[in-house]
Amino acid sequence: MTLDDLIIRFSDTAENQRKAVFSTLFIAGNKLQTLFDSRIPELSLKQFMLLSLVRQSEEPLTFTQLGDLLGCSRQNVKKLAEILVQKGFIALRHSPLDKRAMCICPTEKVSQYFQNDFSKYQNELNYLFEVYTDREVETLFRLLSRLYAGIENLERKGEIP
Repeated sequence: MTLDDLIIRFSDTAENQRKAVFSTLFIAGNKLQTLFDSRIPELSLKQFMLLSLVRQSEEPLTFTQLGDLLGCSRQNVKKLAEILVQKGFIALRHSPLDKRAMCICPTEKVSQYFQNDFSKYQNELNYLFEVYTDREVETLFRLLSRLYAGIENLERKGEIP
């Protein structure tokens, strides 16, 4: 069976298309993680995503806040953070708003990494999207942004029966 076979098999009804979209999101996530983990030697894709959020934030974020943004638990963020502290990318500080909470703060190594090392991997991201027109990227962006609304709806519904 090929990917094209699956696309044809699941293209006949809206219900099958929903199943295919769900499966595609899962498979695409795994493939992207495998590709980027093998091509970026110093960081895993998950570590990179955490650093990206820390770098983009205007104020230090707690493990819980970063977990919400990444779609994972605060414990997963803590594990990623411990590795990034050892690698010198981040420092941990107590939150100014809640002394019990820890915040992740970028070090100078993050700026250096994104200015020097990551520019090599930016091309990888460009290759990923070079098969799309700018309009298709805009449409994909809007649709994936709407997917968050669907995820929030699923979270509000509680457990899957």
